[in-house]
Amino acid sequence: MDTVVTGKVWVVGDGVTTDAMYPAFAMKLPVPEAARHVFYELRPGWTDEVSPGDIVVAGRNFGLGSSRPVAALFRELGVAALVAEEFNSLFLRNCINHGLPALTVPGVTAAFGDGAVMRLDFAAGWAEHTGSGLRLAGGALPPLVLDILAAGGVLPRLAREGYVPVPPAGSGS
Repeated sequence: MDTVVTGKVWVVGDGVTTDAMYPAFAMKLPVPEAARHVFYELRPGWTDEVSPGDIVVAGRNFGLGSSRPVAALFRELGVAALVAEEFNSLFLRNCINHGLPALTVPGVTAAFGDGAVMRLDFAAGWAEHTGSGLRLAGGALPPLVLDILAAGGVLPRLAREGYVPVPPAGSGS
């Protein structure tokens, strides 16, 4: 897995809950259809604009609330990574478990606006604004987390190690 990604940034604010990311009505839908409703009230039409490889930037306490499997929806949309001032711990673990890189970078919301391009290194723990050259230090992801991400999530990693059966192709890990 390449630990450096570059993508267009989408900025959301502080305290964005899992309910705001994954509305209750969408929870009964198949993942590809449910993904079309991410941020449906917060940023109407966002899923029509986001492109594979884009990066979502958030403020403090991103992912507060219930343990809805939002990371699967971001992966379905092709989001390359989430970067936040601070993640809710349960949400952060959900991201890693689904193979979605999530990096904490203080000051990121002040440094980036919608449409900016970010270069992000998970292993070294930094985010760089490609327009200004500003590089912000964050927390580097530990080797075990990088290994889980490289495997595509915790279940594929456990399957690779022989602890669980290999998930069928297209099962969304």
